[in-house]
Amino acid sequence: MNLQINNKLMGKFPFIVRVYGIYYQEEKGILVSDELVHGQFITKFPGGGLEFGEGTRECLQREMMEETRHDFEIGEHFYTTDFFVPSAFDSAFQVISIYYLMKAVGAFNQLISTEKFDFKVKEHGAQSFRFIPLKEMGSDCLTLVIDKKVGQMIHERVVEDWK
Repeated sequence: MNLQINNKLMGKFPFIVRVYGIYYQEEKGILVSDELVHGQFITKFPGGGLEFGEGTRECLQREMMEETRHDFEIGEHFYTTDFFVPSAFDSAFQVISIYYLMKAVGAFNQLISTEKFDFKVKEHGAQSFRFIPLKEMGSDCLTLVIDKKVGQMIHERVVEDWK
């Protein structure tokens, strides 16, 4: 959906809404995205920014198709940010992130690396994917503050359910 944004409204709502997916493969672990963004190397859950006029599940499906070229079934809600987080790239904005569990539709055949930041070209927007084994998942595996919380939640609350 392509809707015009009223610039006067944007100044009154300094929020950035991000939607991320938690994809688990029993034999491999949790899928993460290694990226180069504005000169910073980050490891995060796959997903991205909500666009005006779309729902959160629709956003995640679009982001996953853009990033992986694969279709995912968006499952149950896992977490929504419940504390203040300024944007890592513009502190005038507050970030709200929403996380869903998800499953690949059919076989997931994305090129997966075994090394961090395994980019062919080291420039803004570079991205590679890898799995972090479930037993290793935790806050120190991820870069962004909200992802760190979710990584810790997976470690503390979900590992037992997924074993």
